[in-house]
Amino acid sequence: MAASPFVSTLATRLLRPAQNCCFGHRPLHFSAIRNEAVVISGRKLAQQIKQEVRQEVEEWVASGNKRPYLSVVLVGENPASHSYVLNKTRAAADVGINSETIVKPASISEEELLNLINKLNNDDNVDGLLVQLPLPEHIDERKICNAVSPDKDVDGFHVINVGRMCLDQYSMLPATPWGVWEIIKRTGIPTIGKNVVVAGRSKNVGMPIAMLLHTDGAHERPGGDATVTISHRYTPKEQLKKHTILADIVVSAAGIPNLITADMIKEGAAVIDVGINRIQDPITAKPKLVGDVDFEGVRKKASYITPVPGGVGPMTVAMLMKNTIIAAKKARSCWEKMRSSSLRTRMRPRIWSQAIRKEKARGDLPGT
Repeated sequence: MAASPFVSTLATRLLRPAQNCCFGHRPLHFSAIRNEAVVISGRKLAQQIKQEVRQEVEEWVASGNKRPYLSVVLVGENPASHSYVLNKTRAAADVGINSETIVKPASISEEELLNLINKLNNDDNVDGLLVQLPLPEHIDERKICNAVSPDKDVDGFHVINVGRMCLDQYSMLPATPWGVWEIIKRTGIPTIGKNVVVAGRSKNVGMPIAMLLHTDGAHERPGGDATVTISHRYTPKEQLKKHTILADIVVSAAGIPNLITADMIKEGAAVIDVGINRIQDPITAKPKLVGDVDFEGVRKKASYITPVPGGVGPMTVAMLMKNTIIAAKKARSCWEKMRSSSLRTRMRPRIWSQAIRKEKARGDLPGT
């Protein structure tokens, strides 16, 4: 009896090699024998991506196009936000993208910030635009994110970009989730048919990560074809453990130190730590950055693990650069379409006039 088309298609997809976006880089694969996890260097992967972006930018400029331009709006004096923005502008310079940082006081009104965003939306020199989060409490972050033009939204936070992503359509992908995706695919970690747990359901990180990993990879944007479970703040830890212990991939983006411990994962699982938490070092009493994962404990059971810092963070910045060149190319494409449409509109009266003269000459019009 012949297999149904559905079964044949499913078998083909499950048996094919894991897809990756290595662009010629040899991917890593799971090994059945390993004393501890391979520590994935987000910095090295980010350098690969930035090199690709740098080449793309130079080819774009060499073709006669203007150099891409990124505007970053920074509100207030949050030290972490200032550090993140500095990393982004340094990365922009590294890949050949021009950038500016517009700093505004924490006292800026929501209306003033919206007016600034509208001005940047209408500035043809600006290809990419992002507003560094978090914002002061008196400002509605969702309203601000949706005020940024979807075509310039290099953070991928606009409701239109989120909606298109949910519909498996082309969109500006959120930088951190896209960075997680690139880590998984460039490392060669299989996703098709695998069990994945995403701890965290934030609209900008956790949910988009789950969306990218579970949707159909045959569409025009990335999709991992995995079976995804999402946990959140109301998921009891024992319930979370029941899911993570079965997971092939665990992604933690909850912002809770030591949320994921060694007893919660199975041997050989891949663990991606998206959490960024500032804690006091118990030995030095100085502040330090940690993720959501007990790194030293989990690395003894996992096959792959990302560190904090040096894991997902550099990838987020690299994907922002990728989104900026995408935005620049899209802006050029839109401009050419508008120019073509404008030319057709201006030429239409002339064409009609020529046609009328020809018909008059042939005597085909009434009264001739």
